[in-house]
Amino acid sequence: MAPKAAAAASPTVSVEDLFTSLNRHIQRSEFHLAVRVSDQVLSIAPGDEDAIRCKVVALIKNDKIDDALSAIEKLSRKSSIDLTFFKAYCLYRQNKLDEALASLKGHNGDSAAMLLESQILFRLGRMDACVSVYQNLQKSKIDSLEINFVAALVTAGRATEVQGTIESLRLKPTSSFELAYNVACSLIERNKLQDAEQLLLSARRIGQETLMEENLLDDDIETELAPVAVQLGYVQQVLGNNPEALEAYSTLIKKNLADETSLAVAKSNLIALKGPKDVSDGLRKLDKLIVKGEGPTFSLASGLDLKLSPKQREAIYVNRLLLLLHSNKLDQARELASALPTMFPKSIMPVLLQAAVHVRENKANKAEEILGNFASKFPDKSNTVLLARAQVAASAGHPQIAAESLLKIQDIQHMPATTATIVALKERAGDIDGADAVFDSAIQWWSNAMAEDNKLAVIMREAALFKLRHGKKNEAARLFEELIKTHKSIDALVGLIETAAHTDVAKAESYEKQLKPLTGLKGIDVDGLEKTSGAKQVDNGPIAGIPEAYEQKNKEKTKKKRKRKPKYPKGFDPANPGPPPDPERWLPKRERSSFRPKRKDKRAAQVRGSQGAVGKEAANTVSSKSSQTTNSKGTSQNASTEQTKPSSKSRKKSRN
Repeated sequence: MAPKAAAAASPTVSVEDLFTSLNRHIQRSEFHLAVRVSDQVLSIAPGDEDAIRCKVVALIKNDKIDDALSAIEKLSRKSSIDLTFFKAYCLYRQNKLDEALASLKGHNGDSAAMLLESQILFRLGRMDACVSVYQNLQKSKIDSLEINFVAALVTAGRATEVQGTIESLRLKPTSSFELAYNVACSLIERNKLQDAEQLLLSARRIGQETLMEENLLDDDIETELAPVAVQLGYVQQVLGNNPEALEAYSTLIKKNLADETSLAVAKSNLIALKGPKDVSDGLRKLDKLIVKGEGPTFSLASGLDLKLSPKQREAIYVNRLLLLLHSNKLDQARELASALPTMFPKSIMPVLLQAAVHVRENKANKAEEILGNFASKFPDKSNTVLLARAQVAASAGHPQIAAESLLKIQDIQHMPATTATIVALKERAGDIDGADAVFDSAIQWWSNAMAEDNKLAVIMREAALFKLRHGKKNEAARLFEELIKTHKSIDALVGLIETAAHTDVAKAESYEKQLKPLTGLKGIDVDGLEKTSGAKQVDNGPIAGIPEAYEQKNKEKTKKKRKRKPKYPKGFDPANPGPPPDPERWLPKRERSSFRPKRKDKRAAQVRGSQGAVGKEAANTVSSKSSQTTNSKGTSQNASTEQTKPSSKSRKKSRN
């Protein structure tokens, strides 16, 4: 048969049959077959909008995002159909968030496009804009919208609005375990930890019941409820129940569930809980989460960059850098610290960590420079950075820089503690006039402040003492006078009298009359006071009469010597001491008067042997004796009176 005849004989499939097959594949989630059938439809009807949409959606469902984008570009040129929504979703899946957001322009009023926009804004960290989109979507009937809405409010730092939002939607927090979890997160942000714990327990119970009704396996149920378990551990950690938190994190990590997001958060929280106790184990855990790219670039493994919030991602990197500092791996710490500002440009933590690395490297000047530049560039985030700069400068011996940093923090600049710290720093730097100006500024601020707990009296008193200490007696007296007029302070009156005594005695005497007389004080002996060295504090109570006290002071006190019992030798009876001890008991025996040397046995030196034999020792003795006799003839008679020491050698006559 000819080829043309064979082609004509093959049956042609109608478009209706192809769509029937396409629908069947979609219902069975056979998306790769759905793409193939869609191509068959488009080969017959190239401009069929339904086939184009089915192909794009099937590619997306089959996780072929790159193929979906290529198909969108190709089909958009051949057809007038608008595929920008699908393009935006594909870019969102590729984490090209800015391009995805730009593709959604022109879809105003479309609930699906607005929902995708809210997800993009959430991932970008633009939480206020995300909340605004959810508020506009409240009128549309979208399932589970309230869950994402509450999550956006919590992430945006607007946890106080969650309760009102739930009430306006006429919902209970326990209507679903996801909503209960998000509301519990809002309670944690509001520091209502006990209520959050109870709601998390309810969320776990509701979730187990709901998921069991859906016939999920036990492992799948634990995976779905893993975020609840991690949050329960965090609540225990904040409450100070560290053993319970440690057990919760460790149990979740040992199970190694499929929820990689919860596992990463649990590992990071566990490392923060342990601190520097087990640095090597913490670094091993974090090294599995962090992947180093080319150059100073880092990313999280297993797609965690797309699943974790910016705050969670930053916590993981921060924990690793702190562990590197604890383990003294400064090269790796410096490399990671240089990459963090680019990764989290709106956070102050990277610049603080950079300063910490420079401090560990003994480069305090560099740390001060980095912190100062950041504070100048971002004034709205400068308070924490300026506090860190002041601490670094004070520790490095730069008091003037520390004082300048504190002076730039307007919120706490005039607080008593801050004022005292700045004055102390300027005093250390030798800037007395600058310290005086700090006190004057604080006095002026508190004079105009309408606070209930006004600290003007405290500031004025310390300022007066400071001025008095540095020789500014007139200004100190003026401050004391103001304190007396406004607060009627006895301490100020005493201070004024002491101050005026140096400059204006008449004024001091006039103010001295305002002092109340002391009870029991009749008179003072000035001459007696001048002779004494001063009064001491009496523990038993107030002094009834000062002259009598000084009179008692002048009395000589006889010191009682403490008699101690003598210690006797063991077994000694002091009543029957016996004879007195020998006075020569401490002398060596040979030096005592009672010493007698031992005499050797004469028989031991007798010569044994035949008659006429002379022993070797005897011969030596005879020769030595004869020499001694010869030498002694020339000696004086005084030598004969000397006491001769007994010789240990026996003197024997040799036998002839």
